[in-house]
Amino acid sequence: MGSIIKVNEYKDFNNNAIMTSDGAGVVTPNADGLKNVPAFEAYNSSVQGSLTSGAATKIQANTERFDTGGCYDNSTNYRFTPTVAGKYFFYVNADIYSESTPTAYMFKAAIYKNGSNFIVSTRNITTTGSNWEQQNTTNVASTIDMNGTTDYLEGYAIVTTNSGTWAINAYGYTFIGAYRIIGA
Repeated sequence: MGSIIKVNEYKDFNNNAIMTSDGAGVVTPNADGLKNVPAFEAYNSSVQGSLTSGAATKIQANTERFDTGGCYDNSTNYRFTPTVAGKYFFYVNADIYSESTPTAYMFKAAIYKNGSNFIVSTRNITTTGSNWEQQNTTNVASTIDMNGTTDYLEGYAIVTTNSGTWAINAYGYTFIGAYRIIGA
């Protein structure tokens, strides 16, 4: 035989609400230890051009879809500095295009931790032709340990080309984001 405990609020020993229930089965976690926060996602609101062949260009995702802890700087450094230590899932979706008739050989999306390359995803491409044929997307994601005080993450795009002018696309084509993984 089992027991039933009926409560609408769970509290810790200091009377802080851990979670609440609305009586209809919807449970709301109140403690940050039960949430995947801090978290954010942001995208470029305008095109970033012109990319230098082989050079890493920081993605300036300046429009936030959400930023639960105010940990993403969308106006100066374009970096995520979480205030809670833990493991974070960080992702970058980078989209480049050219309005000229270029040739590109390689396109990379990269995650930088504390200003250094942490992980990179490479897409080998050979493009020539009309403008619409000059759009390429690649992405990278990783689970990364963060100390909650000084560690920060950034997204980068890199194109290797011998002709044309390339730019980082905007309006939802290029975006970055992260969230804390609870229980990890």
